[in-house]
Amino acid sequence: METLILDNEKLNPKDFSSGMDVKWCPGCGDYSILKQVQTIFPDLGVEKEKFVFISGIGCSSRFTYYMDTYGIHSIHGRAAAIASGVKAANPDLDVWIVSGDGDAFSIGGNHFIHLMRKNFNVNYLVFNNQIYSLTKGQYSPTSERGKITKSSPFGTIEEPFNPSELALGAKASFVSRTLDRDPKHMQSILKRAHQHKGTSFVEVYQNCPVFNDGTFFAYSDKETKKEAALFLENAKPLIFGNNDDKGIRLDGLTPVLVDLNSNGYSVDDLWIHDEKDKTKANLISRFFDTSFNGTYFPRPFGVIYAEERPVYEENMEHQIEEVETKKGKIPLSKILSGDKTWNII
Repeated sequence: METLILDNEKLNPKDFSSGMDVKWCPGCGDYSILKQVQTIFPDLGVEKEKFVFISGIGCSSRFTYYMDTYGIHSIHGRAAAIASGVKAANPDLDVWIVSGDGDAFSIGGNHFIHLMRKNFNVNYLVFNNQIYSLTKGQYSPTSERGKITKSSPFGTIEEPFNPSELALGAKASFVSRTLDRDPKHMQSILKRAHQHKGTSFVEVYQNCPVFNDGTFFAYSDKETKKEAALFLENAKPLIFGNNDDKGIRLDGLTPVLVDLNSNGYSVDDLWIHDEKDKTKANLISRFFDTSFNGTYFPRPFGVIYAEERPVYEENMEHQIEEVETKKGKIPLSKILSGDKTWNII
């Protein structure tokens, strides 16, 4: 039931809660994502009735029911296509897409890449747990090679998608990664994504306690986090380690790990992160399961790439205005029939 909010009232996170019973498994990372979204929404400066959530199919796609906003729980893999239509029809709406790694990159993979290149001004959140959870534990397009699941009892033989690399290859204008067990970091990334004008892709590492428990814990546990994760900050050096004593420098276009305590390098020698540099963003996106000269790098979190460029709905509006100026408003019947018609006698 929608709650009426007066114009002069300050919204709070509870205003974005639908009041429905949240039905995810105990310990599911989706609870944290829902919490962080509801926490930041009052501060985004958007009228509540302009928010729209579009989801596909999967555990993540129940999200629309738990947000007290407009929304559509759509069909498998088609959330991006439906959201594109919503934004094209009403550009003033603040559109958010919620999907999982199976929904986004398997049946929805084609829609994902075309949304990235078209650059509608929408926010695309992909909850990545590297497994199909709703259908009870099959491997997904992001499951690591060799993963033993119900559908791969002897281990997967496929190479997984690297979502950030895929998004960059599809000409995404904003690519980022965060994780469910780091609420403050997630909130900061969600706010940055919303500030970006264009398609904002946010990959959220999300734990599935039933079918893939702990797969991302190395990046959030206190004992391992500082060694396994690299937290990106624009205009700051790529530095990590328990004592901030390790870093990454560039030898040409080859990343090199350095120990700041023992090999003569200082912070001044390290690679400085530039969100607008796509060449370097492509390298950072490959700090995944790919080694450079036999060396594996910490997994990056934060804004990998951000580029401002014209958005689809504005380009479409300008094109319509130009055509109307030149040709006037054309009747729909003529548009549908076109110029290549003939009469059959």
